[in-house]
Amino acid sequence: MQPTAGGVLLSVQAQPGSRKNGIAGVHAGRLKVAVTQAPERGKANKALIEVLADCLGVKRSQITLVSGATASRKKFLIAGVAVDSLRARLDELQAR
Repeated sequence: MQPTAGGVLLSVQAQPGSRKNGIAGVHAGRLKVAVTQAPERGKANKALIEVLADCLGVKRSQITLVSGATASRKKFLIAGVAVDSLRARLDELQAR
C-alpha cells in the first residue's frame, strides 16, 4: 500500500476463474483477490473492483484500475481513504 494525494495505491494479485469471489490472502506483498469471472473483455477487472469495494467497505466509484489491465499483477487507486483505515479493514478481513 502506498499513500497518494488522492487515496491509497493498492497492489493486487488477481486470480480469475476461481470457485468463489473474495480476498484470498497476501501473495508476494500483494493482496490476492479471487474472482469467478474469466479474464476476457474486462469482466474479471470489473469483478475485482466489485469484490474490493464490498470487502473494503467503499463505493465502486472510489476504485480505479491504474495499471495491469491485462496482467495478473494490478494496481488500484482507492480514493478517499487513508492507509491506516485501509490496513485496519484488511487486518479485520484476514482475522476471519
